[in-house]
Amino acid sequence: MAAPPFTVRSESVCHGGRVGFYTHQSAALGLEARFAVFMPPNAAANAPVPVVYVLAGLTCTEETFFIKAHALQEAARLGVALVATDTSPRGAGIEGEDTDWDFGTGAGFYLDATIAPWSSHYRMGRYITQELPALVEAHFALDGTRRGIMGHSMGGHGALVHGLRAPQVWKSVSAFAPIVHPTAVPWGQKAFANYLGPDKQAWRAYDAVCLLQDGYRHPNPILVDQGLADQFLERELQPWHLRDAAHKAQQPLTLREHAGYDHSYWFVQSFAAEHIRHHARLLTGGGA
Repeated sequence: MAAPPFTVRSESVCHGGRVGFYTHQSAALGLEARFAVFMPPNAAANAPVPVVYVLAGLTCTEETFFIKAHALQEAARLGVALVATDTSPRGAGIEGEDTDWDFGTGAGFYLDATIAPWSSHYRMGRYITQELPALVEAHFALDGTRRGIMGHSMGGHGALVHGLRAPQVWKSVSAFAPIVHPTAVPWGQKAFANYLGPDKQAWRAYDAVCLLQDGYRHPNPILVDQGLADQFLERELQPWHLRDAAHKAQQPLTLREHAGYDHSYWFVQSFAAEHIRHHARLLTGGGA
C-alpha cells in the first residue's frame, strides 16, 4: 500500500480513540500545511463515521481547539470524528504578513484572496472546502456525506459562511462568538480590503449576514453561543446583525447569549460538548 501523502507529527490514544497531528504539501496554499484529526473509538470497527471540521480563530493553530476546547471526550462518546485546520498559510514570505496579529499569518479568514501578493498563497477557502476534506476522507474512516462545520471567532465566521454557501456539503453548522458581519467591522474590513480589494460587493460572499440577505439558507438550525462579557462583542462581533438577518430570512437559528462569559476558550469549553451533541443529532440522529 502506498504511503499517505502526509507526514505524521504525532499520534496518541485519547478517550479510547486516537488524536493525530500531521503535515502535508498543500496545492491550494502552495506551502506546507498542518491539520489534526481525532478518530473516535468506534471508527476502527465500524463503517466510516461522521466528521465535523473545526475552524479556530485569530492567532490560533490546528492544535488550539483540540487542546483547549475539551470536546474530544464527547466526540468519542458519540462516535463523531473531528478535523482541525490551521488558520492561515505559514511562511509565505509576503511583506507585512507578520506585522499585525489580526491580519496575515494566523488570520486567513477562510477565504480565497484575489489580490496580489496575497492571492498566491492565502487560499484557505478552497483548502478547507476542497483539498483538506479530499485528503483526510481518503485516508481516514470518515463519511464525507455526513459532514459538519464549526468554529470560534474568525473560525465561527468561516463556519457560518461555508455552511450557508454549501449546505449540501456541510449538513450541520455551529459557532462560538463568530464574526457575523465582517464587512461592517474593523477586523473584517482590514482583512477583506487587503485580500479581496476595494470592491465591497465582492466581500459579500464571505459575510454570513450578507449571504442571508442575498438568499442563502441552511435547511438545518444553526447553533451560535455568545458571551456577553466578550471584550470584542460591541466592536467586532455584533451578533444582533445575525439574529435580525436570520429572522428576516426565516433561517432557523439558535443564538444563545451567556452573561459573564468572555471570548476565551474558558467560554468555548463551557459549551463545546453541547455543540458536539448538536452536530451528532443532525449527522447521526443521536447526540443525547
